[in-house]
Amino acid sequence: MKISTKLKITAAFVASLSSSAFASPETFIIDGTHTFPRFSYNHFGYTKQLSRFNKTTGTIVIDKEAKTGSVDVTIDMKSVDTGFGVFDGIIQGADFFDTEKYPTATFKSTKVRFDGDKPVTVDGDLTIKGVSKPVTLTIGSFQLAAHPMLKKDAIGVNASTTIKRTDFQAGKYAPYVGDDVAIDIAVEAIKE
Repeated sequence: MKISTKLKITAAFVASLSSSAFASPETFIIDGTHTFPRFSYNHFGYTKQLSRFNKTTGTIVIDKEAKTGSVDVTIDMKSVDTGFGVFDGIIQGADFFDTEKYPTATFKSTKVRFDGDKPVTVDGDLTIKGVSKPVTLTIGSFQLAAHPMLKKDAIGVNASTTIKRTDFQAGKYAPYVGDDVAIDIAVEAIKE
């Protein structure tokens, strides 16, 4: 093998090592106009009720090369939208969200797991009413691509988990009103 060929192979190998060793994380800012955490629960056995929060902020960091990431989300609990203004007020009371004392809920990741080049689960701590519990968000869909209108990279994620509201001191009327609360969050975020 010629020396110049050996040098080219060695240079290519070193370049591949250095690109993965120095992978750069990308930060994405949550787009509050396209991000809505939703929650549903069984209502006295009659129906599954579905509500959402209208104000969410935070950041998502993804390092595609290293297959790592982090999520930091804050939900404005006063932005709860049940579809009925009177119930919005009731659910913000001390028996449920107690938004006067705890106006926000947070999720801070501790680990992001990848399958290939896409994240599939996010472990983290969910804090509601000052109570923090570990939860795992399962990612049903993930896309990282150039946004066609903004001309910047953007990510879209649909993730879900189930919690017990009694774990977060919001268990009034349980078990008649279901204790299990399904959380589904649609998130879009734009590269910083």
